[in-house]
Amino acid sequence: MFGFDPSFLSSLLQVILIDLVLAGDNAVVIGLAAAGLEPDLRRRAILIGILAATLLRIAFALITTELLSLGGGLLIAGGVLLLWVCWKMYRELAVSEEAELEATEVLSDADVNGDGVIAAKAPRKTLRQAVTQIIIADVSMSLDNVLAVAGAAQHHVEALIFGLALSVVLMGVAATFIARVLHRFRWIAWIGLLVILYVAIRMTLEGVGAFVGIPDIPLLYTSHTAPAAA
Repeated sequence: MFGFDPSFLSSLLQVILIDLVLAGDNAVVIGLAAAGLEPDLRRRAILIGILAATLLRIAFALITTELLSLGGGLLIAGGVLLLWVCWKMYRELAVSEEAELEATEVLSDADVNGDGVIAAKAPRKTLRQAVTQIIIADVSMSLDNVLAVAGAAQHHVEALIFGLALSVVLMGVAATFIARVLHRFRWIAWIGLLVILYVAIRMTLEGVGAFVGIPDIPLLYTSHTAPAAA
């Protein structure tokens, strides 16, 4: 319809939702790490975290998409890693409202709950401790983001390029805003979790299907084995 491939549109929508959820999720992690800093150091830590996440997404995009194109075992590894991402997301979504509120206050630099203090209950830490924690989280979450986008895009190169570019823009420009939206509308993050779970299962099946015969599974797996010539 209108000259668009329905599978391309489906992949594009999945990519956009994954980018939105993971950008906001990454921002919350950065906010939690920065919450223990003195107010004058928080903005510096948040800026370092968002910049690092942006650069890591670019670097991983250049590597991961090439690796996944090799297929087989690497697709299985990517799918299993995304299943681990789903577990991590589930645990993060189950984080206490108090902890998430502190992260949201730090990211927006505002007293959201009206107690007169921004993230008052966070444990104190140094800038080096906070930045180290942020960088470690950024490495993991940037790889997660690139894998999820590559898996959702499937074989649509345009959707893949758009998704990777969008993830970079969101982390560099709108991550804090998205984090606040996800805090207010929690159901968006749960939908994102289900989409990533779907991508993980599909990617794993694609990888396994390169080695053994798997019957077609509607919406999840279609055999790519060509029919034998008569």
